[in-house]
Amino acid sequence: MPRIGIVAGEVSGDQLATDLVISLRRQVPDLEVVGIGGSGLARAGCHILYPMEKLSVMGISEVFPRIIELLKIRRQTRDYFLENPPDVFIGVDAPDFNFRLEKQLKKAGIKTIHYVSPSIWAWREYRLKFIANCIDKMLTLYPFEPPYYEKYNIPAAFVGHPLASKIPIKTDKLAARKRLMLPVDKRIIAFLPGSRQSEIKRMLPSFLDSLSWCHRKDNALEFITNLASDWADQYVRKQVKQRNPALSVKYFREQSLDVMEASDVVLLASGTAALEAMLLKRPMVVAYRVNWLTYQIAKRMIRLPYVSLPNVIAGKPFVPELLQHDCIAEKIGPEIMNWLNDQVRVESQVKIFEKLHSNIRVESSQVLTEEILGVMNA
Repeated sequence: MPRIGIVAGEVSGDQLATDLVISLRRQVPDLEVVGIGGSGLARAGCHILYPMEKLSVMGISEVFPRIIELLKIRRQTRDYFLENPPDVFIGVDAPDFNFRLEKQLKKAGIKTIHYVSPSIWAWREYRLKFIANCIDKMLTLYPFEPPYYEKYNIPAAFVGHPLASKIPIKTDKLAARKRLMLPVDKRIIAFLPGSRQSEIKRMLPSFLDSLSWCHRKDNALEFITNLASDWADQYVRKQVKQRNPALSVKYFREQSLDVMEASDVVLLASGTAALEAMLLKRPMVVAYRVNWLTYQIAKRMIRLPYVSLPNVIAGKPFVPELLQHDCIAEKIGPEIMNWLNDQVRVESQVKIFEKLHSNIRVESSQVLTEEILGVMNA
């Protein structure tokens, strides 16, 4: 029976891994899948060794308290795959965890693929020398990434982002509102403060203060959010009630794409959500803050002047980014209201998003499946 090992470390990685497994099973119905993942991978039939929440930490200082646990999980995962070798191991994102695991598995003769390139184009390009010893192939989401790997003789292929092929170029805000039973005549702001507990705790105060700033400018505004877990649901509801119970907030679960599509503007933490908002053609404001130590280290290493994926893909900062000290209501709020009050600017933004969407759109599931089966059967 053909068998793959897989590790996905966060919500976005679990979604990509789930699509990957579903696509592979169309070609290999009896495929066995085992590894680390979330609810999506579990539903797709993956035998879960550890839930992905065990790996969901971000930032340098945030990892320190969990380092012993993370090392133990990686060691035990390595031992499992060495004792039960898969035909191929696929690390989905989570580079700090996966690359060292991949290196050990490759050394033992197990074929290794890494799916989702780390941001080597933004910082730490020197990692490519290390990556060359870890993997047999890199599968990238964006067409500008493979040339970086070619310089180091690392086989790499652009496979596209699954969402770019799933989401149509033209989207329908009113249809999304009807699906969520939202008013069609209101101005609605979606806010997505992240998926990790540490991220939500850090970002939510600034987000709620910013929404309150907007609400003071227009008390008819409505607000919606998507929550990925019971913990997030309880925590966000409690914080809204404590900070500003006057806000009209509607809560949804595991409907992030509908939530963004139904909105007039999205306030979000930098990450995959920014790409999703771009594909859905929604104006957005990206706001983010990290731990002080993480920021001090990162700002000395990051080479690009912007961090959100739409700006990186476009090669210019046309999406507002309010980072670290600028991540405050007095700066975020005006950017949100600018989108709500300037329809000409919104239309211009939508045209840019449509062009970027077309540039990264390929038949992702087919290309991805071909690449993985090619490595398995080599």
